[in-house]
Amino acid sequence: MILIPILALLVGLAIGWFIKVPVSGLAGIYMGVGVVAGLDSVFGGIRSALEGKFRSDVFLTGFIANIVIAFFLAWFGDRIGVNVYFVAILVMGSRIFTNLSLIRRQMLTKWHDARERKRLEAELKAQQAESEGNAQQTAAT
Repeated sequence: MILIPILALLVGLAIGWFIKVPVSGLAGIYMGVGVVAGLDSVFGGIRSALEGKFRSDVFLTGFIANIVIAFFLAWFGDRIGVNVYFVAILVMGSRIFTNLSLIRRQMLTKWHDARERKRLEAELKAQQAESEGNAQQTAAT
C-alpha cells in the first residue's frame, strides 16, 4: 500500500517536469499552495503506510480535501486582502517536516531491527553449531 502515495508523488513530478507551462500571479500562488498541500498528503500517506495504518480511501479524500482547503484559504485571503496562503504553507510545511522525520525514524528503526535480528540469528547458529560439536565430541568418547 505504500506504493500508492509514492506513485502519486512520481506521477505529479513527471507531469510537472514534462509539461512546462509557466504559472504566474495569483494562479502561481494557488498552484504553490496546492502542491504543498498535495505533498503533505503524500508524505502523510507514506508515514501511515510505514506504520501499517494506510487506507486508500482516507488518502484520496485527504489529498483532495487538503488541496481544496488550501485553494480556498488562498482565494479567501485574496478576497479579504490578507495573505492567508502563508498560513496554509506554514502549517502544511510544518506537517511535511514532521512526517519526514517520522518516516526517517520508522525506516531507521526497521533497519536497526533487521540488523539486530541478523545478529541474533548468527549467534543462535553459532550456539547450535557449538552444541552439535560438543555432542559429537561426547558421542565420540
